[in-house]
Amino acid sequence: MKRINIKGVIVFNDYKEIYDWYGIECTSVDDVVNELPTDGSPVEIIINSPGGHVDAGSEIYTHLKAYEGEITTKVYAMAASAASLVAMGGDKTLVAPTGQIMIHNVSGIVDGDYRVMHKEAGVLENYNSAIANAYILKTGKTQEEILQMMNDETYLNAQQAVEHGFADGIMFDEVAPKAASMTASLLPKEAVEKARQMIKGNKDKSSVPAASTVEDDTRISELVAQMGTMQGQLELLINNSKEEPEPLPVTSAKRKGFLF
Repeated sequence: MKRINIKGVIVFNDYKEIYDWYGIECTSVDDVVNELPTDGSPVEIIINSPGGHVDAGSEIYTHLKAYEGEITTKVYAMAASAASLVAMGGDKTLVAPTGQIMIHNVSGIVDGDYRVMHKEAGVLENYNSAIANAYILKTGKTQEEILQMMNDETYLNAQQAVEHGFADGIMFDEVAPKAASMTASLLPKEAVEKARQMIKGNKDKSSVPAASTVEDDTRISELVAQMGTMQGQLELLINNSKEEPEPLPVTSAKRKGFLF
């Protein structure tokens, strides 16, 4: 049976090379779509992801739902935010005994006056209603119930996920990972754009200034420092923290990089 991994941050296709360059684990839409068999044979989707870009997660979800064959999504550790949306895309959803599913509201950052803020609030509410449809379809809950769970930033262990209808069963896989990254290492827009220009200019990685020496990029420096200690903090994060990653405005000219 074909197995496709969804690990790390869920990103747009054109951001993948940037995340790879920084050494941040990620999964793009094409990483999943290009691996789907053409003969409609059964597929297992293995998930351990803190989420990422809502539109990328929505596209993966839709491709899974449209696939002609049987798809089983398996949450090996964490399916949070956009990754929880992907988990709903299977014909059957299973969660490891140590796994969790987390759902919450979409977030984003904008600049502008009060009119812009009011408009953005409406955009975010629409996003919430749109992605709630995936949870409603899976669980049979009402929109009101799902939106309240999203407002509450709801974490579900394996038993709770089954009880609430987000999963169809609990898997008993002894090799399932026992920790998951709860902090999506989403790069600041400045980091993405600088790396993109450097890659296009055919400069090798050694020629790029260290994050701590790039003017006005203290956020990049902090991110790099955090990445160096992230592995040692995974278990502490999953047991003791529900801190959400700071939403970062990764955008392109024609779309907003809403985080989820």
